[in-house]
Amino acid sequence: MKNNRLLMIAIAILGLSSCVQKSRKKTIVVKLNLEGIKNIQTVGIRGSEKPLSWDYDIGLKPIAKDSLYVATFSLVTGYKFTEAKFTVNGQFEQHLKDNRKIIFSDKDTTFYEASFDMEKK
Repeated sequence: MKNNRLLMIAIAILGLSSCVQKSRKKTIVVKLNLEGIKNIQTVGIRGSEKPLSWDYDIGLKPIAKDSLYVATFSLVTGYKFTEAKFTVNGQFEQHLKDNRKIIFSDKDTTFYEASFDMEKK
């Protein structure tokens, strides 16, 4: 009886520990196309995992003024993706639509390219 109880406890501990996902550092490089958008003052990305936040932007810097912007950031996660939306002049894209899912590469760095207010195909 005592051996059965110990065996049950050991199985429960092993079962619980296998549910935890291993966290990894992921670097994400986002490139945003803003071609055709006028009066751009600020460009940012917001999201669900630190350093992203739904309350403030991580700024994107222009590569080609008024058309192509980029940002690089890192996060530690156990998930296979993160959710985000881009902003221009503080206004969210795709209002009332689902967030973008940035699916992480198997490698340490994920490259994500998008066009503002357009769903990725």
